[in-house]
Amino acid sequence: MRVQSMLCAVIAASGTFVGGASIGHAQQSGASTNWPVYGGDNDHTHYTTLGQISPTNVTKLKIAWTYATRDEFAGSEMQANPIVIDGVLYATTPKLHVFALDAATGKELWRFDPNNGAPPTSRFRHRGVVVTGDRVIFNYRNRLYAIDRKTGRPIKTFGDSGWVDLRAGLGRPVEGLSVSASSPGVVFENLFIMGSTVPEGLPSAPGDIRAFDVQSGKLMWSFHTIPHPGELGYDTWPTEAWKISGGVNAWSGVTVDAKRAMVFAATGSASYDFYGANRTGDNLYANSVIALDARTGKRVWHYQVLKHDLWDRDLPAAPMLVTVTHNGARVDAVAQITKTGHVWLFDRDKGTPLFPVQDRTMPIVALDGEHPSPTQHFPTLPAPFARQQLTVNDLTQRTPAAHAAALKIFNEYKPSHPFEAPNVTKGTIIYPGVDGGGEWGGPAYDPQTGLLYVNSNEMAWLLKLVPRSDQSLYAATCASCHGDKRQGSAGGPSLLDIASRRSREQIIKIIKEGTGRMPAFGAAMDGGATNDITTYLLTGTDASIGKVNASPFFLKYRTAYFDIFTDHEGYPAVKTPWGTLNAINLNTGKFAWTIPFGEYPKLAAKGVRNTGTDSYGGAIVTENGLLIIAATTYDNKIRAFDKRTGKLLWTGALPAAGNATPSTYMVNGKQYVVIACGGGKNGAPSGGTYVAFALPN
Repeated sequence: MRVQSMLCAVIAASGTFVGGASIGHAQQSGASTNWPVYGGDNDHTHYTTLGQISPTNVTKLKIAWTYATRDEFAGSEMQANPIVIDGVLYATTPKLHVFALDAATGKELWRFDPNNGAPPTSRFRHRGVVVTGDRVIFNYRNRLYAIDRKTGRPIKTFGDSGWVDLRAGLGRPVEGLSVSASSPGVVFENLFIMGSTVPEGLPSAPGDIRAFDVQSGKLMWSFHTIPHPGELGYDTWPTEAWKISGGVNAWSGVTVDAKRAMVFAATGSASYDFYGANRTGDNLYANSVIALDARTGKRVWHYQVLKHDLWDRDLPAAPMLVTVTHNGARVDAVAQITKTGHVWLFDRDKGTPLFPVQDRTMPIVALDGEHPSPTQHFPTLPAPFARQQLTVNDLTQRTPAAHAAALKIFNEYKPSHPFEAPNVTKGTIIYPGVDGGGEWGGPAYDPQTGLLYVNSNEMAWLLKLVPRSDQSLYAATCASCHGDKRQGSAGGPSLLDIASRRSREQIIKIIKEGTGRMPAFGAAMDGGATNDITTYLLTGTDASIGKVNASPFFLKYRTAYFDIFTDHEGYPAVKTPWGTLNAINLNTGKFAWTIPFGEYPKLAAKGVRNTGTDSYGGAIVTENGLLIIAATTYDNKIRAFDKRTGKLLWTGALPAAGNATPSTYMVNGKQYVVIACGGGKNGAPSGGTYVAFALPN
């Protein structure tokens, strides 16, 4: 999770399932074959047995239909993995409208606007909907909706006239919380099980994993990711942490094993990301893979991948269920990728790593009040799929000027160790960065060969902390995301022109209630403080000098700068490749192949090819030999590779970046591949079109 702004929403939906039954790699229905759940199947493998599109004819793919959502706006994104059942496609728009299409033609069947026509206050990141029985389940901000699958109208018997408040049931006052969801959950029997998206700053809600009754919306169980008194892991936090700490949320989704009645989650860091004096200890269950009893929410096993995270190194994708050959036997396992570029492989029943693990000594020099973990775990196999430490030899050589610009910043930060604690003297280079190696699209897995396919981002990030001001409410509360002078940063947009976009009442509402990953400050400041900040945002006059609230949510240090490490022209400041696509054999832990992934059009036009770029969204892998992926941020392409060798077989042009995972399905005997083209990442143009490809008749 990247630190987000006060006025920057991050929203996502819950996962997908059909009729409460277990879903395999394909579900047949007459002449149609469905893509019934997020990632294609319950295992999240992105694998399909469909074979009409093959390595021999993939070059003939043409656009079959497009659907323009007409909802894109400056900075918007669209990341949904479309669900297709019995010839109907379900997905979302950049404004988080839910729609149904004829999957053969792209014709709209219905559309539901949860905001009743009001313009969005900020962007959403939304990755899918749930289709189960007669209903579509999704969330809009803190509301978990169930709408009729045929009409798109709210089902009044679900929750409060069609929706459930996700802020309720967390053991804290509702008005002090900001809770949504950024990746799909799952349905098991009569339960809808989901993680959540919560703020990365403070105040923040806890990231409890929860199960709701599919029909009524009633909360059935909760797993406390910040342990309560008497629960395992309580002693890894301060005694009052369960009341005030936040984060530790499964924002990347959860995965269900219906046969075992188990659900698996991968969690993020505790809030606040970069300074943890208020959360001393290992912070179990942050940065952990957790296995729960799907019927009760009781812990079965856990493994903490990273202790006391200070670098925003969330586990970025939902766990994947695989079966591998290990020591000559077939073993059901859980595969988990990380932002540091590692693949962890666990025995599915016991949670023990299948490959040896090494404990390494870590630097412990840190800011006052901070106590980094003295050791961290690392799997010895597979080797990392991202570079692990930035040295002067790793800086860009694109041009002499680019190298000089990168070297100047490198010498200012003087990085010494990839797990160096954030500081206020020289800043910190986080590498691999907070948007990679692996990202939320997750890997694809081929059960035939044991190959796992994962796209990796090769970018470094710059972080600077400063003492939090005790002179101004804005400086103490908002500057981390929006800059010292409201100018904006990578964490949040500029607020200099907020008066032209929002009324005083709208700003006060957002400050009190939060939005997406922005904290809700209703519990952290009184009405006078809220009015002082609002006046400053609207007029530039700060009446809050000397009024800083010394609440437990205000920490001694805050973010002053947080952004991608680039050269003077905005390209990554490290050597290429800036993004890769990798095939890793999970039976042996060895790489099958790795290639640069993506290009910058302006550089390609000058003959600088195959640089790689950052990418968001995953691949699908076919039984008959294809790996199909869009994901790249700047070149607006979808590609098909030979899954055995990594050879490029086909490229299709898109109207905007396809920062999403494709879906593939059949209707009336024709196979389609569809991708959401939402763009909007890291300065790329936004889009709002779904594009479906198929072979010509």
